Amino acid sequence: MAFGRDNRVRFRDWISEGSLTTEYGYGRKARPSLNTVLKNVRRGFEKGSDKIRTFKKRDSSTTTDKKNIINPQGSFLQNWNKIFLFASVIALAIDPLFFYIPIVDGDRHCLNLHHNLEIAASVLRTFIDAFYIIHIVFQFRTAYISPSSRVFGRGELVDDPKAIAIKYLSSYFIIDVLSILPLPQLVVLAVIPNVNKPVSLITKDYLITVIFTQYIPRILRIYPLYTEVTRTSGIVTETAWAGAAWNLSLYMLASHVFGALWYLISVEREDRCWREACEKIPEVCTFRFLYCDGNTSVRNDFLTTSCPFINPDDITNSTVFNFGIFTDALKSGIVESDDFWKKFFYCFWWGLRNLSALGQNLNTSKFVGEIIFAVSICISGLVLFALLIGNMQKYLESTTVREEEMRVRKRDAEQWMSHRMLPDDLRKRIRRYEQYKWQETRGVEEENLLRNLPKDLRRDIKRHFCLDLLKKVPLFEIMDEQLLDAVCDKLKPVLYTENSYAIREGDPVEEMLFVMRGKLMSATTNGGRTGFFNAVYLKASDFCGEDLLTWALDPQSSSHFPISTRTVQALTEVEAFALAADDLKLVASQFRRLHSKQLQHTFRFYSVQWRTWGASFIQAAWRRHCRRKLARSLTEEEDRFRDAIAKRERDAASSSSLVATLYASRFASNALRNLRTNNLPVLPPKPSEPDFSLRNP
Repeated sequence: MAFGRDNRVRFRDWISEGSLTTEYGYGRKARPSLNTVLKNVRRGFEKGSDKIRTFKKRDSSTTTDKKNIINPQGSFLQNWNKIFLFASVIALAIDPLFFYIPIVDGDRHCLNLHHNLEIAASVLRTFIDAFYIIHIVFQFRTAYISPSSRVFGRGELVDDPKAIAIKYLSSYFIIDVLSILPLPQLVVLAVIPNVNKPVSLITKDYLITVIFTQYIPRILRIYPLYTEVTRTSGIVTETAWAGAAWNLSLYMLASHVFGALWYLISVEREDRCWREACEKIPEVCTFRFLYCDGNTSVRNDFLTTSCPFINPDDITNSTVFNFGIFTDALKSGIVESDDFWKKFFYCFWWGLRNLSALGQNLNTSKFVGEIIFAVSICISGLVLFALLIGNMQKYLESTTVREEEMRVRKRDAEQWMSHRMLPDDLRKRIRRYEQYKWQETRGVEEENLLRNLPKDLRRDIKRHFCLDLLKKVPLFEIMDEQLLDAVCDKLKPVLYTENSYAIREGDPVEEMLFVMRGKLMSATTNGGRTGFFNAVYLKASDFCGEDLLTWALDPQSSSHFPISTRTVQALTEVEAFALAADDLKLVASQFRRLHSKQLQHTFRFYSVQWRTWGASFIQAAWRRHCRRKLARSLTEEEDRFRDAIAKRERDAASSSSLVATLYASRFASNALRNLRTNNLPVLPPKPSEPDFSLRNP
């Protein structure tokens, strides 16, 4: 039993437990038992739990409503709006299919209906209407931005379901409802079969009215939807060719609509001629015979002579019915054909041809409706053709805008070089650089593009570009991820053409280069010293401008950049990343982990300056060793000669032998003296030692 929901009072239980009955029939009041108290407490808890459960349901329903609200700037609604926009255009193309339902029976000269087309058009129209229903549901669940909050930023999002419903009901709800009403299906499948009149007559007369009743609100709904799509996502189509095809499809849609109207009005004009002919001979013809509803086998052969299909220019008798611009449809027999595709493409071609020609070839009759139809073709063709050419030119030019900018840049460069009378070698170098830059970047200014992005996004893009390449450089391979992120953020891509100079000896070093592709030569003359020349080749994963690292790691360094001791020249086209001096100093000052013994050894091993100095130091040590060895041998020879002289003197040798020994001793002494007086070649100056010690900044 649900105690929390039972509001009845059980007096019998209370009396039995709350009172005592004596043998005399008198009762006296007693305290309630423990069981009664526990039941009351349990009943109170159950009532409270019911209230809490009800409150939670109410709160959860509110939360669920909030969760079901769609963000108008989210990707889901943007994609749906694009889908619904294309569905709306397709709906505009399906509605004119109802105009092809009336056909002319050429044998009996009466109007009939294409029943298969009735069903097919109704099914397609119902399928497209499902998109409108879904769109209406989404509109009741789509939040909007409060207009009063758009002073700064994107504005405040209103997600209250009641406010959303009020806003939608006061804006496009009526138009959407008028667009979704299944009027053509009702007219064709429900209303017309139950009317006590010729079916083909009612269908012909009702179709134009019903279709255009909904055609206008559907067209009115497309423009704000197109504006919403372009406002939220910026574009309707992702590529330029798709945009051109989109505008061309709108032009072809208009051709299809005018072709279908031309077909239906052609049938109506022939029916009008038949009715006028019947009015002249009422004893032979009645209006009922003009409509093939299966209830008559009368053949109206007299209508062939009463309504001849004569070109407007060939009419000489004013009593002959002038079909005007509809003569072609009647003479070609397209209104009598049961083949839908034959009718469709023929009428589509007529609409496209006259829309493109602005209706110049249309020879109308005096019928006012026909003249209005021709005028609408002319005006629509003029507007749509101008929009088509303008939009397609805009979309197609967007595919070649970079090429055009490059062509203009080349022309300006040629004019500038001619005006400044630059020599041919400089002109060739400028042309080669511009051509190489175009091949690598395709005219996209990467720095400007990255500069406008948020910092975290810019960092991730730089990591994607540079991190794998930086890790190929041994100097950066041992650094941690955070330090590499800081370096990646400061790197800038640079290009060097063949035979161009990246760094010159004696010039200030303004940036450190990390080679990614190409080959360079790094050479030095040790300050222009005669007879000294050292050259090495740099390839991918090498670096140059290491003088800057010593300067950046020294907290006491001056504001002047260090002087380069080497000349770096590109031997091929080179792609590299440049790290400016100020950026390197900033990274070195902020990340003290850059100071480590391992980094010191890596820097020395891969530095061109340290390699050159080390090679020169080894050469000097080897030469010093050779000189010491030669000096030791000459000293031993001198001692040997001196011993020989002393021995000869003691033995009183001949004077000639003594003279030869004296000459040999003097030669050894002179050679040894010259060896001692000659200095070793001067070593290149030892590169400055970067401060890799761990010190507090």
